[in-house]
Amino acid sequence: MDNETWRWVWVIATLVLGFGEIVTAGFFMLPFAVGALVATILAWLDVAPLVQLLTFLAVSLAALFVMQRFVKKMNKDIPRMGSNRMLGQRGKVTEIIDPQSGSGRVRVETEDWRATTDGDDLEVGAAVRVTGIRGTRLVVEKVD
Repeated sequence: MDNETWRWVWVIATLVLGFGEIVTAGFFMLPFAVGALVATILAWLDVAPLVQLLTFLAVSLAALFVMQRFVKKMNKDIPRMGSNRMLGQRGKVTEIIDPQSGSGRVRVETEDWRATTDGDDLEVGAAVRVTGIRGTRLVVEKVD
């Protein structure tokens, strides 16, 4: 293909990826849209198609890496919500936790939750710490 064709391939790729980023969540297409934009600029400057492609790949991967770091940093500042806010909290067993039958309850702060454990049965009154969430149940372990 000649460079004129590559110009329009990159313009269309930039527009499609940019629009895709707008209508989807997660910042997944944005790095590739940035890579396609840089390749578009190179195509309009009459740079060889192989250089355009390699630049697209390099810029897209670099932008993806930067974006992932940015999103991870941004997510750190967001407070935990829903059941995830219980992770690491301590509570007390209010109903025997039997992992075989899937029964048991714990009180964490002022809330009563269904609970399970990966260890042995936990008796009423045992101090526990929340280690995970499985569906609508807290996963707990005994604390000494």
